[in-house]
Amino acid sequence: MKFWRNVTQDLSDDVRQYMLVTGNYWAFTLTDGALRMLVVLHFHQLGYSPLQIAMLFLFYEFFGVVTNLVGGWLGARLGLNKTMNIGLLLQILALGALLVPTSLLTVPWVMTAQAVSGIAKDLNKMSAKSAIKSLVAKGEDGKLYRWIAVLTGSKNTLKGVGFFMGGLLLALLGFQGAILLMALMLFAVWIFSLLKLKQDLGRSKAKPKFSQIFSKSAAINYLSAARMFLFGARDVWFVVALPVYLSSQFDWSHTFVGGFLALWIIGYGIVQTLAPKITGRKTGNIPTGNTAFSWTLILAVIPVLIASALYFNVSPHIALLGGLLLFGVIFAINSSLHSFLIVHMASDDGVSLDVGFYYMANAMGRLIGTVLSGWVYQAYGLEMCLMISAMFVVIAAVLSLLIPKPASLQT
Repeated sequence: MKFWRNVTQDLSDDVRQYMLVTGNYWAFTLTDGALRMLVVLHFHQLGYSPLQIAMLFLFYEFFGVVTNLVGGWLGARLGLNKTMNIGLLLQILALGALLVPTSLLTVPWVMTAQAVSGIAKDLNKMSAKSAIKSLVAKGEDGKLYRWIAVLTGSKNTLKGVGFFMGGLLLALLGFQGAILLMALMLFAVWIFSLLKLKQDLGRSKAKPKFSQIFSKSAAINYLSAARMFLFGARDVWFVVALPVYLSSQFDWSHTFVGGFLALWIIGYGIVQTLAPKITGRKTGNIPTGNTAFSWTLILAVIPVLIASALYFNVSPHIALLGGLLLFGVIFAINSSLHSFLIVHMASDDGVSLDVGFYYMANAMGRLIGTVLSGWVYQAYGLEMCLMISAMFVVIAAVLSLLIPKPASLQT
């Protein structure tokens, strides 16, 4: 505690709270990425197929949909500090559930633990993103964009680091030893957060009714629908189809596949932090739905080109890996743009209601993408997954174009 006071004594209260929120999010993200890799590698060692392993995360994604919808309402009523701390506590409980003997780690048990982890993750993410709106003064859109970009990008970079950490801890400590260490680390963060995070962060002045969990804003509805298709477009080929293809067609080891995807996520996170510079912050341009439309339309071309190269057997290694890297760059910019737009357009009072509804759509997109990734790849191959991805991106682009401009930008 004394160290924290010494480090932050010259900083404003808002900056200190931003550091706490970001630190919470970072700690959670490290354990979330590491846990995913631990489950994948451990159950692969036990003889599970890639599709069976993917199904272990089905509840993780499903409960993300429910959590974001209800979590936004809870955040507005209770305060974002409480929902963030509840998320940390639930992740500790999910990790604790995996400390049972290996013989008890049945599929239903692991799926239940993953469900709790999914609830925890989306409570934490919704709280962190919503809290930024409360900490940035109204009208400072450039600062809001920068802070959102840093939070979002650093989260994905650390998720990739978490992948590495999970593999390393599994090798050094074994499955249970790794889980125990992460639970203890997160417990310390939780205690610190309980003591230091502002008590009324993001709490709505008027207690919202449960019926208000569904957004009545046309702009937020269009943006949320665009987000659903955007993330469905990524996960329809990224979650199951891509790692299985790299393993079966390129003959990569599972360790190499995991390491490559971890590096992809780290690079993806770095690009997200740079998005404000890439999209015109220096010229004073504040992103709108039209900005998202332009960048989403660029993204739609990439999966079509990759699918065409694979179908006609034109340098499949270069086409897939190069296309994946290019897709990651453009997708990261789109993701960062969307993250700014939702926080910027959300209501000042009870911001978590709008943000929670939006990330519910995000979770729905991931769920749809995860299910389609396994089924479409198994039935029709990676090329069809990529064509569905392109179709989803085009739909997201059209929906982005329908987002009304803020009143301040209308002429």
